[in-house]
Amino acid sequence: MEGTVFAPALEGIKHVKSEEGVMLTRPFLDVCKHILPIIEKFGAAMALVKSDIGGNITRLENKYLSNPTKYTNLYSMVQEEIEAKTAKGSSSCTNGLLWLTRAMDFLVALFRNLLEHQDWAMSQACSDSYSKTLKKCHGWIASSTFSMAMKLAPDRQKFMDVICGTGDINSDIEKFCTTFSPLLEENHKFLASVGMDELKAS
Repeated sequence: MEGTVFAPALEGIKHVKSEEGVMLTRPFLDVCKHILPIIEKFGAAMALVKSDIGGNITRLENKYLSNPTKYTNLYSMVQEEIEAKTAKGSSSCTNGLLWLTRAMDFLVALFRNLLEHQDWAMSQACSDSYSKTLKKCHGWIASSTFSMAMKLAPDRQKFMDVICGTGDINSDIEKFCTTFSPLLEENHKFLASVGMDELKAS
């Protein structure tokens, strides 16, 4: 494998915004898709997260493919749902974008923990990043399920060896966190501007 597992995502991040600074649907979803093989390396611990992310990518992608010209801009499908008053529905694209962004927040926090806390076991890195991100959005059931799954986290060193490839993994993790975080923050700002950043799970 050329470079680390982060190489395709790092390349993709460069194309997420148009020259005018607009967040583009297809490139954003492609970056999220490039993260799925990395999540797969976590095994059973991340099965729920992977399934959730995959489902939300599919939901947004299907909407995009129904009219690529109309939905070139990632936020256009949300604006349409806001106007139609369907944004709060559990199967809405607004909900899909919100939870996709939150799951990516969790992963960025996790990768950052792996970088900054070399002495932490994987389960500690996972639990800490969960507390900082998804936990406040989850109800008791989701939170309990997630905590149970974290106990299945793989050995840290084995995981790092698997994702390393031929590149500098620490450098690529740092680049990924630094370049992807502002895009996620932009999603939150937009969702907050339309009153949709606070939706919770049961």
